[in-house]
Amino acid sequence: MPLVKMSKLLLRARRDGRGCASFSVYSMESLIGVMRAAEESGTALILQLAEARFGTAPLELMGPMMIAAANNSEIEIAVHLDHGTSFSAIQRALELGFRSVMYDGSLLPFEENVEGSRRAVEMARAFDADVEAELGLIGKGEGGGEDHGILYTRADDAEEFVRRTGVDALAIAIGNKHGNYTGEPKLRFDILREIHRRIPDELLVLHGGSGISDADFQRSIKEGITKINIATAIADAVVRASGDYLSSVKRDGRADFYRMSGRIAEEVREVAEHHIRVFNGEEL
Repeated sequence: MPLVKMSKLLLRARRDGRGCASFSVYSMESLIGVMRAAEESGTALILQLAEARFGTAPLELMGPMMIAAANNSEIEIAVHLDHGTSFSAIQRALELGFRSVMYDGSLLPFEENVEGSRRAVEMARAFDADVEAELGLIGKGEGGGEDHGILYTRADDAEEFVRRTGVDALAIAIGNKHGNYTGEPKLRFDILREIHRRIPDELLVLHGGSGISDADFQRSIKEGITKINIATAIADAVVRASGDYLSSVKRDGRADFYRMSGRIAEEVREVAEHHIRVFNGEEL
């Protein structure tokens, strides 16, 4: 099925009272696992790749695989550039055929973030593509490194930002953060409700989904979140499956790369399928 725009999937999910999963994929195994989850559940979703991961998952290699997987699927799939911090990466992704890109100017002053996001929107419109931006701070960047802490998104700023930039989706900070949480996440649903009240038509995004409880996921969707990013949980699944397989090799002395690759894809499928069920509102 041909690639679809991110906004199409998000608008449909919001209409149906669901959340739409956006899974980060870093390898052939993680891509296969996520696609199996989509097809077995019959649920449309988003494949994404962050600019910070280009070192181990080059855009020009991973991007075409993601697009091919989407085009060959019977399920509608969007392909998205996550956390694009450079306009060159955004341009390359658009030229490859990505139908949505994220411009991440969250570490910049408000006015610079507005200007950069507007520029990204202009670039994307030339390709009939969507743009996601971020306002507020969500701990570490997608690529790790320095933890910038959490700076909650202000409803006033969100309203002005969306009005001035024309972005299609906005990632907000309500206590969520990238990477693994050191304690139980405490989401500020009061902030989410106020932002959603002020900009009810905007598609709101929750980053840092790995580690948030199923109950909080479902509550955030009811309060206005439509797109939920899952990255660390996918990476952890790859590491966990690899470790389990290598432990079995130590026991029986037989190593088979292809069997290990299959186990990784299956572990990713299970993780992705669980999140899909939660976001679809199933009781677990």
